[in-house]
Amino acid sequence: MTVKVRFAPSPTGKLHVGNVRAALWNWLFARKSGGTFVLRIDDTDGERSTEEYEDAIRADLKWLGLDWDETVSQSSRFALYDAARDKLKDAGLLYPCYETAEELDRKRKIQRARGLPPVYDRAALNLSDDDIAKYEAEGRKPHWRFKLSQTPVRWNDHIRGEVTVDTASVSDPVLIREDGMYLYTLPSCVDDIDLQITHVMRGEDHVTNTGVQIEIFRALGGEPPEFAHHSLLIGADGQGLSKRLGSLSIEAMRNDGLEAAAITSLLAKLGTADPVTAQPDLMALAGGFDFDRLGRAPARFDMAELEALNAKLLHETPYDEVESRLKKLGVTPPLWEAVRGNITRLADAAEWLAVINGEVDPVIENQDFANEAASLVPDTLDTDSWGALTNALKEKTGAKGKNLFMPLRLALTGRERGPEMAALLPLIGAEKARARLRGERA
Repeated sequence: MTVKVRFAPSPTGKLHVGNVRAALWNWLFARKSGGTFVLRIDDTDGERSTEEYEDAIRADLKWLGLDWDETVSQSSRFALYDAARDKLKDAGLLYPCYETAEELDRKRKIQRARGLPPVYDRAALNLSDDDIAKYEAEGRKPHWRFKLSQTPVRWNDHIRGEVTVDTASVSDPVLIREDGMYLYTLPSCVDDIDLQITHVMRGEDHVTNTGVQIEIFRALGGEPPEFAHHSLLIGADGQGLSKRLGSLSIEAMRNDGLEAAAITSLLAKLGTADPVTAQPDLMALAGGFDFDRLGRAPARFDMAELEALNAKLLHETPYDEVESRLKKLGVTPPLWEAVRGNITRLADAAEWLAVINGEVDPVIENQDFANEAASLVPDTLDTDSWGALTNALKEKTGAKGKNLFMPLRLALTGRERGPEMAALLPLIGAEKARARLRGERA
């Protein structure tokens, strides 16, 4: 079988870590299998879908490195959905319902009060021609439901194993709204058949939907794809992410200076039995993808873990891999080598550029000590100069350890922490170093 998968975002909002994890896993599976990754834009909701969101989705995927082989937009495929609709009607599997939202809500409340599951009672199947004429005369428009078989539907899920959904416990799904707009289910099934999708990988919140959709696939004469339902992400606090998705959008993370590779490295392994490591090579991640490694327990997404992974990734990144971005910041190879081990975001390197080339207000704890240090700074500095300076100052003053190194760091950088001074001192230069040690703003 030639693998063909799809990622189907709706352009009604921004991509966030939850749906990007699904996109990533589909992409990794496709690439490992030598298959096809389809981007399907689910834009049937003309009121909420926008071109701006669609452009943002494409931009986010490209930034993450998730390229696609084919792309389709549901808004251009209504003729296919209309044909499927007519086929289901002709088969007696799509029937009109005239209940209002308020009437349906009232029915559900009564069922719950009686201790019954709030499943649609199929009352519309018993409507007479007179009943329908009466509703039509009132100006009511029908919504259309798919008639389920009310029998168990089974499939072998690549993550959950054997799964059974008893469609007798599920309401006949609404496929078409009163205004004639298709809901998600029918277009999705039609597209999966038409595009010959072989595997559908998505969140476990779609398990019941899958039981319904398998019946629709078969009613349309199509072969259901294979399914894999992965666990959902939760926050570090164990709570769902739904209320925090705005801050967890890919756009927000990109604007915050996080690396695409850090995001994909983390999301690729969350919910698996594998350790999370900084892996900038997406194809290497693809090589390690395996359904057998995917667990069923909720996976914890922790922003602190992403921050740490982002830092580790940068610590291991050579200058030439981010040269164009560093040049825009004015960061040279020597500066990058000096500071990359102490930054969390690439832009942090520019802060050290300001420390080196800009003016710093030195923090002087003991001016006599600092003056002695200034007198020992040689005219020419290299990576050995820091060791020579501190050894000479130790002999002169008897200072050692923190009492030796911290006053020098504070005077030379104005900061308590930072990169190794052996690398920074030559970049600061002898003249500027002496001036700062004398307590001058330089």
